[in-house]
Amino acid sequence: MTLTPSIPEALRWLCQATNDLQAAHNDIQHCCHNWVLFKVHQALEKALVAAVLCHGESFEGSGGLIGLARWLGEKEPELRGLVLDVQWLCSQGMDGKATQYPNYHPFPMIPSEAFTGVDKEEVLNVAQKVLGTLKDHVGRK
Repeated sequence: MTLTPSIPEALRWLCQATNDLQAAHNDIQHCCHNWVLFKVHQALEKALVAAVLCHGESFEGSGGLIGLARWLGEKEPELRGLVLDVQWLCSQGMDGKATQYPNYHPFPMIPSEAFTGVDKEEVLNVAQKVLGTLKDHVGRK
């Protein structure tokens, strides 16, 4: 399905991003580090897509979330620092695959064992900051 760049479509994606981040907050009470990181990944992916959609052109490139954040920073000066927060989140384990699949970890480790050293609250704080920045950006369009 092809996405049509528009503010209403961007708002729809931001709404789901907000719901995904809330789901991550719900998991913070449990020992679900990998699920917090996965849901943060899902939330930020949708929020970054929302910002691209309100920009009015297609994202041409690769590089995952960091690539999206970098592209947005090049197009929108107010979003230049965003890539640093996204890079930090990725360095904490925010990923759509490693948080879910055992083959991304040495045997016999599984994803639920791989991220126990992550500060879930700090991850959520930084993710909330990124989401807020992107919401503000879309709101000004």
